[in-house]
Amino acid sequence: MLQARPLKRPGDAINKVVDKYGEPISFYRDVAGILHGLRGGPLLAEGDNEDRKVVVAVCSRTHAPDLARQCLRLLLVPPKEDGTSQSEPRPAVEYFDEFEIYPSSKLKHFRALHDRTGIPYTEMLFFDDEHRNSEVEKLGVTFMHVPQGLTHKAYEDGLKEWRRRRVNDQ
Repeated sequence: MLQARPLKRPGDAINKVVDKYGEPISFYRDVAGILHGLRGGPLLAEGDNEDRKVVVAVCSRTHAPDLARQCLRLLLVPPKEDGTSQSEPRPAVEYFDEFEIYPSSKLKHFRALHDRTGIPYTEMLFFDDEHRNSEVEKLGVTFMHVPQGLTHKAYEDGLKEWRRRRVNDQ
């Protein structure tokens, strides 16, 4: 929980922020690679030849939205491991296009994203470690429950399910 002010990055730490008690906050291990992959190009579905930008959003029902945003500004994402592109760590906030960070249901978050971006719900893929947030399936969002956090395998499984649903919807 982000409630122990202030947050700070210990020195030049990568993927680590601590609260006033020294409790660490970080992304799951595979998240940096996933973020780099999302910024690397479009996600095409079966039979899809349209080049689309991937919109990456943060949806959080926190009661401390200012701290959540501060955390995203402070967390540094390590450079891409292949050494071909960025060579410096970048703030996590730079990897996200949309922000729905306030105390409310995920249904409200996704309705707001849809209203603001025009992206159809069926084009959305959502990973969350809380199963109660599967309620977004009612809207047509593909939901992937990741109780142990987001891993490369869970991400690939989510993409596979999202693609399967898109093919079945056509």
